Amino acid sequence: MRSLKVRTQLSFRRSPVSAATAAGVVSALLGLGALGCESDEAAASEPADTGTSSDTGSLDAQTGDAESDTVGDTVGDTVGDTVGDTDGDVETADTSPPPAPDFSKNATLPAAGHRKDILGLGAALPAVATQGLAYALSWPVDVSGVLLPARWMQTLFDAEATDEVTLGLQDVARTLLGFGDLVEMAAWLGLPNHDGSVEAFAGVAWPDNLGKMEGFGDMTPLGVGIVETGLAPAMSFSCATCHVGDLFGHTVVGMTNRRARANEFFHLAKGFFPSLSADLLQPMTNATEAEMTQFLATQKNLAAIENIVPAAQGLDTSLAQVALSLSRRRDDEWATKDPAFEAAPRENALRTEVADSKPAVWWTLKYKTRWLLDGSIVSGNPVFTNFLWNELGRGTDLHELDAWLAENEAAVNALTALVFANEPPRFVDIFGEAQLDLDAAQRGQPLFEAHCSACHGSYEKAWDAPNADGSVAELTRTTRVDYPSPTPVKDVGTDPKRAQGMQHFAAALNKLAISKAMGTVVEPQTGYVPPPLDGIFARYPYLHNQSVPNLCALLSPAPERPTTFWMGPDVDPTTDYDFACVGLPAGGVGADVPAAWKEDPRREMDTTRPGLSNQGHDAFLVGDDGQPLLDAAQRRDLIEFLKTL
Repeated sequence: MRSLKVRTQLSFRRSPVSAATAAGVVSALLGLGALGCESDEAAASEPADTGTSSDTGSLDAQTGDAESDTVGDTVGDTVGDTVGDTDGDVETADTSPPPAPDFSKNATLPAAGHRKDILGLGAALPAVATQGLAYALSWPVDVSGVLLPARWMQTLFDAEATDEVTLGLQDVARTLLGFGDLVEMAAWLGLPNHDGSVEAFAGVAWPDNLGKMEGFGDMTPLGVGIVETGLAPAMSFSCATCHVGDLFGHTVVGMTNRRARANEFFHLAKGFFPSLSADLLQPMTNATEAEMTQFLATQKNLAAIENIVPAAQGLDTSLAQVALSLSRRRDDEWATKDPAFEAAPRENALRTEVADSKPAVWWTLKYKTRWLLDGSIVSGNPVFTNFLWNELGRGTDLHELDAWLAENEAAVNALTALVFANEPPRFVDIFGEAQLDLDAAQRGQPLFEAHCSACHGSYEKAWDAPNADGSVAELTRTTRVDYPSPTPVKDVGTDPKRAQGMQHFAAALNKLAISKAMGTVVEPQTGYVPPPLDGIFARYPYLHNQSVPNLCALLSPAPERPTTFWMGPDVDPTTDYDFACVGLPAGGVGADVPAAWKEDPRREMDTTRPGLSNQGHDAFLVGDDGQPLLDAAQRRDLIEFLKTL
């Protein structure tokens, strides 16, 4: 078995370009305006009906409130230990095989109530999870269909460039892509920036170089990195693009990135990169033959990708990405790529039906036995599924992916260890004890047990212990979660379109040879998984389609919820967070929206649009007589308890 290497940091020298070549390149690129590549504003005007977009960072952004749709039956014989060398490379070394976890349809939770150590690694878990984090920061698949030559990108999108041809090209890129250099790209994509912490979460350290690619100035953006391939070092987007978030100055692994725009990037890239002339770019970048081969392959593979732009910023369209990309391949067990289907893809309802959801958190996976926000993956490792879905959305040949998975089981295992071991942030660690009312939280616990626990599980607190004493932080710690097993699916009247979307490609997924080999089975469901609620204070806006701005609205009858609101930043908690309602502040709703929040129209949530309904999840609030079961004070106490989860 070969050892997988992820290169996490590179630097290159740039080569001069003649004035004639420069003028020719800029002239040729300026001619791209007539192509079908929309600007950011144009894409925003038709977010759900047209266009293409591949979420390379998430591919399971569609796990909604509950979890990350990842994929990966732990087929591996090995789990690699992380070894950092002097270059910052991360290598995997074979170890003894872990016990096989149960990813079958009949899987149940152990007596502990969770499967945090899903591979049975024991004391080795932190080191293996750190290795998994290295892969989450730099996507490890070196046969991926979309791999942009790293040096090529660093040259063309150099923020410190001074020559006229590069500056001219960057101006073209700003028009067609929304950014002109790597620094602007990181900001436009909404990539999280590392906060300087040593630990990613309890017991798991950040890898040495954080997957950092040079060219981003003082930033350390997470979610873009370099992977060594058989041709040349390539830039690729990773899990962290959508599943690592900035939360008021804290980098939170496993959290929904509310700013991610990976879908939009691939939508625009599908029109931009295939239109570039390789003959002109080669002398401009002094590209090697291997780099040009890599770029030409990416241009070709983009033809096998199709998807749509999300209906609003923060949402993900990975269901459409997978379904529509499959429609551009043969309908066989290898989803064989075929130019005939790329030119005339099969019909699929997800070209027009909205099935968006937000990228989900990782830290709830340990409590589950079914995957995706609707529980439709009834067997198979969810991390394996993420590899498969990601690569279908990147135009990858499935024979090549199958061979890669067979040779790199350690990568699948390490990512599996990471996402199951992931822990949520705590309210008191982000905001401090002063923002939490302990007495109110304790009053809210029995209300939660009476009205919420049947679906969302029970949460024992440190304060439940006899003679419990200590600080607010100590007393509010969750000591045990009892979540239903097997994982339930409930229809509580929320928008059905995401769940309905699975029926449009489930059969094609089940037919794939890779799915069969890994035991992955898709069964469309009616309704959604009522997710575990740990870390709920950081998971706003709420519901799978982010249609409810805060917990006050979620615990109100649906007719009382705002129909439109704005997604503000996560920078200043005094203005950007509502401590009483938990989530977006009242200023995000109605006439009091800060002007700065409106600078990007895609941050507006309009719940009257298809797929974005804010209805449902309110029947438990009223009794048989139609009267509210909780008064205003009780709802405040319940919210205070939810802060502690």
